[in-house]
Amino acid sequence: MESSILSPREIRRYIKQIILPGVGLSGQEKLKRAAVLIVGAGGLGCPVLQYLSAAGIGRLGLVEFDKVNESGLPRQVLYGYLDTGKLKSIIVKDRLEYLNSYVNLEIINLKLNIENSLNIIDGYDLVVDATDNFETRYIINDSCVILNKPMVHGAIFMYEGQVSVFNYNNGPTYRCFNPFGKRKGTRDPAPSDVGITGVLPGITGTLMTNEVIKIITGNGTVLSGKVLIFNILKNTFRTITFQNIPDNHRITELRE
Repeated sequence: MESSILSPREIRRYIKQIILPGVGLSGQEKLKRAAVLIVGAGGLGCPVLQYLSAAGIGRLGLVEFDKVNESGLPRQVLYGYLDTGKLKSIIVKDRLEYLNSYVNLEIINLKLNIENSLNIIDGYDLVVDATDNFETRYIINDSCVILNKPMVHGAIFMYEGQVSVFNYNNGPTYRCFNPFGKRKGTRDPAPSDVGITGVLPGITGTLMTNEVIKIITGNGTVLSGKVLIFNILKNTFRTITFQNIPDNHRITELRE
């Protein structure tokens, strides 16, 4: 085997991925060279963090300032009862270092906003939006447009999940999909208001992770300009398309 940036132990660890058509040793090396930023370590962020770490992403960044809440435990599977009240970022670092010591973890224990977003995102190849509020989504989107970074997005509601990729190879942005501004601080309906099963964010986060891996390895069809919508109660999957609006690519600064 030719010289590789992967150690013999890493090759043994990732061999089932390496032998996949379309991945190979070069694809695994791309994963090791990649730097991915995840914003949010809740129901969506937990499976994304776990599976990206297990897949061998070289550098993972996490932006998260919240603490573990007992009512979130059924869907936020990186945490346990004894973690209640502790910072999610600290728990994540401990869990993921145990899962895969080859991954470089960068913990950013703060809230992403217009003052820090560009500086944080600039150091990564792509961003995963695992948030639950529109304000942060627009900040992530606009930062990705300015910096020309792809944005992998997921959202959940009751029994329905959605996944898409924005700003990929000059494809549609989040504003193309959702052009209507929301009130500052507006969030997705809280699980305490509408209820949620822990399985849904697990499925959604796993599909989001799959998009990240496809983008990095160049293997497969990326959900750019499309939104995958699925209902776990009815076992239905459908894909909708939306237009690429040129004006949404002309963002030059972040605004409230």
